[in-house]
Amino acid sequence: MDHVDRILAQWRQERPDLDTGPMGIFGRLKRLQQALAEGMALEFEGYGLNAASFDVLATLRRAGPPYALSPSALMEWTMVTSGTMTNRLDRLETAGLIVRRRNPEDGRGQVVALTDRGLALIDRAVASHVANQHRLIAGLPPEIRDQLDAGLRAWLALLDARDPGAKG
Repeated sequence: MDHVDRILAQWRQERPDLDTGPMGIFGRLKRLQQALAEGMALEFEGYGLNAASFDVLATLRRAGPPYALSPSALMEWTMVTSGTMTNRLDRLETAGLIVRRRNPEDGRGQVVALTDRGLALIDRAVASHVANQHRLIAGLPPEIRDQLDAGLRAWLALLDARDPGAKG
């Protein structure tokens, strides 16, 4: 019996009229997300990054050469607001990991690009991050990993179908 089971038992005692089954799924997802975020944050800290800065640098890196995107594309990929993105970019620029320059395709706009230092850092950090993710999931047999991945993909597809404006 885990912590969530104990909470569900309390609800069954106090409100036997409620079907609290979904509460177990949401409770476990929340606890899992917290544990995984902590495990990943420790890895990012070793590179002087946090989850937000890693997200921006990784998004630029996986865009491929020249490792540059418009601020609006970065906002779309990272699913944050303009103000949040500006704050992240300011910090990364101060750290010398990105530069903002005029967009060669549209002189009125800007692109955000990795510096050589930013590219070297994210290449090291992402390799470490992937290894860390393997460690975090190592206890799950491959068939459970596959079932979990398929189940979460299906659930997200259902939610996205209900909200066509959702980003997936």
